[in-house]
This record gives sequence, C-alpha cells and structure tokens, in this order.
Amino acid sequence: MIRSLTFAVLTGALCLAALAEPASAAKEKGTKSRAAKKLEKFEGKARVVEVQVPVNVTGRDGEPVRGLSREDFEVFDAGQRREIVDFQIVDLATLEPGSSGTEIARAVPASARRHFLLLFDLSFSRPNLILRAREAARDFVLNNLHPTDLVAVAFHTVESGGRIIVTFTPDRAQVARAIDTLGAPRLSELARRDPLLFLIEDPDASGYNSLSDLSELGSDTDTNALQQSVAAHIRVVGRQMAKMERSFSRGRVSSWSRSMGDLARFMDSVRGRKHVVYFSEGFDGRLMLGKQPSANDVEQQLDLANIQGGQLGFVDTDDIYGNIGLQNQMARMVEEFRRADCVIQAVDISGLRADSEAIERARSVGQDALFYIANDTGGELYQDVTDFGDDLSRVLRKSEVTYLLTFQASDVVPDGSYRRIRVNADVGKAKLSHREGYYAPRPFDELHPLEKSLLAADVIATATDEDQLDLNVLAAPFRADVDDAYVPIIIEVAGEKLLWEHTGDEMPVEFYAYVTDEAGSMRDFFTQMVTLDLSRGRTAFGRTGLKYYGHMDLGPGDYLLRVLVRNSATGRTGSESVRLTIPEFESAEPFVLPPFFLEGQREWLLVREQDQTYQRNIVYPFTVNGDPYIPAAGPSLRNSDQAQLCLVAYNLDGGMVDLSARILAEDGRPVEGGRLSLVERTVTGIAGLDKLLATFSPSGLDAGRYTLMVDVMERETGSTESNSIDFTVYN
Repeated sequence: MIRSLTFAVLTGALCLAALAEPASAAKEKGTKSRAAKKLEKFEGKARVVEVQVPVNVTGRDGEPVRGLSREDFEVFDAGQRREIVDFQIVDLATLEPGSSGTEIARAVPASARRHFLLLFDLSFSRPNLILRAREAARDFVLNNLHPTDLVAVAFHTVESGGRIIVTFTPDRAQVARAIDTLGAPRLSELARRDPLLFLIEDPDASGYNSLSDLSELGSDTDTNALQQSVAAHIRVVGRQMAKMERSFSRGRVSSWSRSMGDLARFMDSVRGRKHVVYFSEGFDGRLMLGKQPSANDVEQQLDLANIQGGQLGFVDTDDIYGNIGLQNQMARMVEEFRRADCVIQAVDISGLRADSEAIERARSVGQDALFYIANDTGGELYQDVTDFGDDLSRVLRKSEVTYLLTFQASDVVPDGSYRRIRVNADVGKAKLSHREGYYAPRPFDELHPLEKSLLAADVIATATDEDQLDLNVLAAPFRADVDDAYVPIIIEVAGEKLLWEHTGDEMPVEFYAYVTDEAGSMRDFFTQMVTLDLSRGRTAFGRTGLKYYGHMDLGPGDYLLRVLVRNSATGRTGSESVRLTIPEFESAEPFVLPPFFLEGQREWLLVREQDQTYQRNIVYPFTVNGDPYIPAAGPSLRNSDQAQLCLVAYNLDGGMVDLSARILAEDGRPVEGGRLSLVERTVTGIAGLDKLLATFSPSGLDAGRYTLMVDVMERETGSTESNSIDFTVYN
C-alpha cells in the first residue's frame, strides 16, 4: 500500500527519551572506490571537490574503442592538468549485472550510468501525433535499453516549461505508465504524493508487474478508458496551443528556448550523461535561420529587389537572414544542455501524419530547428519515428564502453561558476565524447526545488551510499497476514553531523524510503519532513540524534530498500541501501529475523510516521515478555558491556535450541572474541512465533566495526537458521 507525504512539526523542548540501541538489517556491502566516496557533491563550503568524467571513445567505424588504460588519458580542468586519482571501465556489452535489482543497481557507478529523458513537446506538436508517438517511446523503453539504464518522462509547453512526470528510475512499469498518461491530471494523484516522482501510480493497481504485461499494453480493452482520458487531456493542451498558433511569433520560440534552458540547468543535478529523446514536429526554423533562397518565393524576390534598389526600409531582413537575437538565445539554450552533459536526440514525429503533402510541408518547416538543437549537442535527428529506436540503438552503441576518470580540484571557489574540462587521449583518429565542464559549488538554499528533488532522486535511483550524515537503518519483516508482511523500518541519524553548519533554532529534516523488487520496480515508499525545534536542546541533540520509525507492507520476495535523509537547510545527506528478504511465512519454513539489541541508555529524539491515509490494526512487534522496546539500528558497545538482545524466529520446532555467534571484521574475515549466551525462550502466545532473549558481550574485540552472525540450531533436527547485524565497539 502506498502512503502519502506528510508533514510533522515538533516544537518545544527536545524530549529525549531513553531508548534501546538496536540492530540493523543485513546491510548491502558493496565495495566503494575512492571515486564513489565523493568528497562533496559541489555543495556547502568545500574548496576541494572530486569530479567524475565519463568518457566514450569511438573509432572511425563508429564502434567503441576498448582496451584503454589510465595512462592513455589526460584531463585538464580550467586549463590545468589534473591527476587522474581513480579510473574505472564500464563495458555494457560484456557486463553481466545479474538478474536481481540489487545487482543491477550496483553494477555501474552512478556517474557512468546512461540516463534517458523522454521529452514530449506539447507546444510544437499536434495532439494526435503526440498520442501516436507514445507507442514508439514505449517500444524503445521495453526493447532497446540496457538493464542498468535509467529513464525519466517529461513534457514541455511554452506556457509552463518542462515538467517531469516520472524521475530517472529503473522501474520500467512506472515509465510506461508515465508515457501512457503524459501527466493527465486524473491519473497523476500518486505522483503528487511522491515528492521525488518515482511513482505515478500504485504498482499493485496498475497491473504492470512484468515486461510481458507492458509489451501487451494497448491490446487490452480495459485500457480504453485510460486512452480516452489521456487523449482528452492532450486535446485540451492542443486547443490551447492552437489559439496561440494564430499569433505564432519569434517571441513564442524565445520563451520556449528560455524554459528549455532552465530544464537543462536542472538536469545538471543528475550524474552521468543524459540523452534527451525529444519528440516534436519542431518549430518554423525560418524564424531563427531565415528563408532558404528560392526563385519561386515572390516575397523573397521582392525583398532582394528592394535591397538592390536601396529600399532597405521595405525589407524584413530577419525573414531573409534570420533573427540574430533569437539565434543568440538558441545558442545559449544549446550551451546549457552541453554544460549539463545532455545530448538531444530529436525525433521528428511529423512523419506520423497520414497526408503525404502535409508531411513534406511539416518537415520542410520544422526539421531545420530540430536538426540544429540535436547536432549542436552531439545528437542526431531521426525522421522516421517508427524506426527511431533501432537507429538510436546503433548510435548508443558508441556509449557501450565508458571510461570513468576522476580528478580532484582544490582551488574551486564556491560561486557557482562554470569550469571547462578538456580530455586528451592517445587514440589516434578516434573520437572522444565527454562532459565539457562542471559547475562550482552553490549553497544548497540557492538551488531550485527541482534541482533538490533531482539530487535526492539520483541517489535513490543509483543506490548510492552518501556518508555526509551518520546513518543506520534497520528493517525486518514480521508476519502480518497471508499476503504480506509488516516491515518496520527504523532510521537513526546522529545529531552531530545533522547540526554541522546548521544555524537557527529550526531544523527541517527530510526522510525518504523506497523499496524495489528484483525486477527494479518500485513496490512501496514513504516520505516525511519533520521540523525540529532546537531552541532548548541543541547540545543534547548533538550528543544523540534522531530516530525515525516507519513501515512498509511487502509480499514474499527479495528487495532493495533505499533510504535517504537530508537536512533541508544545509543539504547534508546520508543514504543507505539494505537488502531485505520477505519469507513465505505460509510455507512454515524456519526463519530468523536480524538480532534486535535492547541494551544501552542512549537517548534519541523520536519521530514516528504520520500516515493519515492508511490505518492498519497491527500489534507493535518489538516486545519481550509484554514489555515494549525500540531496537537500535546501529548498536554501539563498550568492550566491557553486556548487552541484551532479542531473536525473533518463525516456525521453529518445540524442542530445545542452541545459540552460537560468529564475529566478522569489516572486511568479512572471521575474528576471535565476543560471547553470546541464551537467557530464555519466551512465551509469545502466537503459533509459530518464538522470541529468544540472549546476552552478548564484545569482550576481546578491538575498537572498530563488526558484524554479529547469530546461528539458531534446533537440537532435534540439527537445522540451523542464521541472521546478522552490524555493530560498533568503542573504547
């Protein structure tokens, strides 16, 4: 069940409740290169930034050049040669990311992933052609993209500018739904509730649960109501555009170029190269470029005669040579796309007309403009919309191999200025394609709301772990009913880093949690913003932090939980990805949840989800012998501590059980130390549910971060079930 964005305001003194300090679900342990651990993402007051430059190299035959090394490249930043501190190669042709959404998400670094923005032009296109173009767009998404590619859907009008319907996401089902609806108001209710725009419709309601479902879309008679609603929506927009068609002028194109330039600037917030697949008939290129010489154009011949006769006052020079002001505006717009590392692939949809004469007229009018914006950003113009997917795939083959170069710059002034990049490579006559530069940092509060949204969505979509905040996440499935599990999600954020650079007594904090299944589809989410009053507890909050309790409802399967927390004032961000397995409870197979730590007297500021659209009668799951507790997401223990923990298990037999523990260092190797002892097997009164109370001492362990693996063995059968939690030992 999808829940909506809610807002909670906490005022007055910070009431820091004494809580148990818990355990975390099995955390995704991906290796991080030095490049992946970014120094800063061009935010705050950082003077040293780390810049990642994806580079594609193609030979004269148009095929990607493979086999290059770090030594083959040179990078110049603002004219100064930089050392390449990290070098990675991503080859999509040989990459085997695996079948799971987790493996796909981790297979390619965020800056090397390809992004596709499907942009539908509702101002310079006939409504019926836009409706037909959706089929080509959907076919491209389903049949031409690599599993690691991310896709977003947007439309653009002169009046409202660009509007993103679904942000860059691996979820093909939500992308297909966005293409179908194109933002029709009646069908966008969920999108308005998801601030990051990953979901336009409840995945359980859409019926799009597999690629086969998507490929058959359009043949189902149940979609008639949807098609009629969307068609009506597009016709309304078309009528509005038709009113302006009579007063079509350079001013309208000028407004279009400005709003497109704004959209391009926002796209800079998304890491990696962005391919903007632009569906349009194009505007009259003569407004910008002037008319082509023609002996059959009576007006043009009259203008030439007036020029020869010195009658310049009777000549519209813009009509002959083009409008210089508009040309300059278009050049600035194209430059914004290049600076944001966006390539426009223009798709001329005028070929979808039935009237051949109208096709030729439309193409002669609109293709000059489409060719201009595509060619000047490094893209191409596609004249046959029905085959553009195959043509574009051949072009995108050039980007199958990406060389990701990383350098550091210590002389960057945080003023938002643009810095040029040049990359040289010893590759003969091969062609290099790479971003032209990057923007210096800007204060977070100066960013446009869409930029802030795209920054957060980019981290969620790419499953990137950001470490500007100390963040721990615990997620565990409890049996709820036959169909799904109740999954509490506990998020802990240390107060010290949340307060870093924060001024004022109010602190707005954003929480985002999204979960994807093995196919990469978004299955559930929650978001919330809380505003903390620090006026009477700032120091105490800095010593502890914020603990958030939310939940999701999920069916059996394997998932990737993506959590992001951000200080809305400073932009400091923490994120973490956690693997989550929901068992088939009805199968009666034994299953053990992660260990829940009860120990400690650490105080937290507690925030619980505020869900006003969905209520469920669920018994609070964290209890021992009837006494409630709140588990710790990131247990911290002294070497001399003896902590209490609770092990929740399903479907154990009624006989005796034994507990044993294994301790793993941060690098995964086993280490000696630690002691786990069973205290009692409590009575729950619920069939199939066991709670084992135990103690754990980290004696013999040096200060550092470890993983506690707990094994529960049934003596009678010898069957063993295991689960784990990360914990920290400090002096």
